[in-house]
Amino acid sequence: MSARNNVAPGTIGVDLVDGGVVVQYLDGREVFYHGPPEPVEKTVTTPPGKEVHVLVTDPDGVEGVMTYVNDRNTHDDILETTGVGRVMLERTDEEELFPGVTVATEAYSIRVEADLSIVDGRVFVFAEDEMSEHAYELVEESD
Repeated sequence: MSARNNVAPGTIGVDLVDGGVVVQYLDGREVFYHGPPEPVEKTVTTPPGKEVHVLVTDPDGVEGVMTYVNDRNTHDDILETTGVGRVMLERTDEEELFPGVTVATEAYSIRVEADLSIVDGRVFVFAEDEMSEHAYELVEESD
């Protein structure tokens, strides 16, 4: 399998609808992430072995940036035409995807953490494979 590179994301369209989140790629295609996303305070660790996509939206939820974490299936040129980014992490890596949003490896899982005092928008995490889909929204801690 060939090595994959980090790819910077572009701004893509987002539509928060009943039952999920629609992402509108730059090439005109749309993808529906089933939900509604489960609210999780500040940090989520995805189930092991899932494809992980992180979406950070503007405050209105109409546009955002999406990054695939450790995606080994999608070629760089496809990501560039869709506007989706990619970050490749090693076993002990941590990387800032967006100001206030970091991702790190945790065994076979991915940990996504958001400092929502810095993020001017919403943070969604999607973890999926052929067997299941999980959708989360990182929210402030409740008192």
